Amino acid sequence: MRKVLPLAVTGLLALSACQFAGQDDAAGDAHHLNTMESLPLHAYLPDPSSDGGKVIGKAQWILAKKCMVRLGFSGFAALNTKAVESTYPVRQGSLASRSTAGDDSLYGVDDPDLATEHGYHNRAQDQEESEQPQEWPADQYVALTGTFDSGDSHRAQGNPIPEGGCLGQATRQIYGPAPKTAKVGGLKLTGYFSLPLELWYESHKKARKDPAWKKADRAWSACMKEKGFHYPDPDEASADTAWYRTGKPSGKEKKTASADARCKLDTDYIDTVHGIESRVQKKVIGERKKDLDAMRAANERAVGNARTIIEKA
Repeated sequence: MRKVLPLAVTGLLALSACQFAGQDDAAGDAHHLNTMESLPLHAYLPDPSSDGGKVIGKAQWILAKKCMVRLGFSGFAALNTKAVESTYPVRQGSLASRSTAGDDSLYGVDDPDLATEHGYHNRAQDQEESEQPQEWPADQYVALTGTFDSGDSHRAQGNPIPEGGCLGQATRQIYGPAPKTAKVGGLKLTGYFSLPLELWYESHKKARKDPAWKKADRAWSACMKEKGFHYPDPDEASADTAWYRTGKPSGKEKKTASADARCKLDTDYIDTVHGIESRVQKKVIGERKKDLDAMRAANERAVGNARTIIEKA
């Protein structure tokens, strides 16, 4: 599409500027499309940072605090729920094992410069202080979440821990009975937003089978091969077990990730696969719109219930 004009140097410089601007735009577009927010089903997922999400989080902790006191944790009577209402409990000692290996984006690394620096160790770690997980002692964590390790008691101070712990009980008080369990990729989803997650998983599987997606994989793989790397698709590259053996990216990992990101840009990989997945999601939304709208209405009722709980508190 670009023309090389045999004109004055100023013309060539202007042309070069346009070329670089075009490359920057392509990289920016790819990065924008490489997020969950850019796909249609994201509109049906909960947003904890929204006003409604914050109201529900606040109400959950108000109810959980009362539950914990009933279970015998008298110190919870003085708990400042504002300090924890935007968090979910983490068992004490588990944060130390968190790894930065992996990538939070939809389609993997998309910035060659960042990939050169971080490789595939690109998992987001910087969050607002209010969103940082808070560690709790094992007995409190179990009572709050109803998540048991081997040897954990299902009773707290002699009292039976409710299903899902105090936070799970609080969620049921706000939303009502939990929906039917859904299975996604071998995992059980029991949350109130399991439907859009289930549809997302099924849509992604279907999109991956599209001939155009497979063609995009082949184009990306051929580009990688030219650079000396042999992977059939980006998922195989980012999931290479070699990257998970160390806490920091190796030189080989950085070179692989940089080539991965560059080949995505050079082959328009992200634009192509995003378009396919977006079309599949729009189709499934049309097919399940009644169920999705019912879920959204239930969430609005939950926000109303949460406001009432807060007002009474």
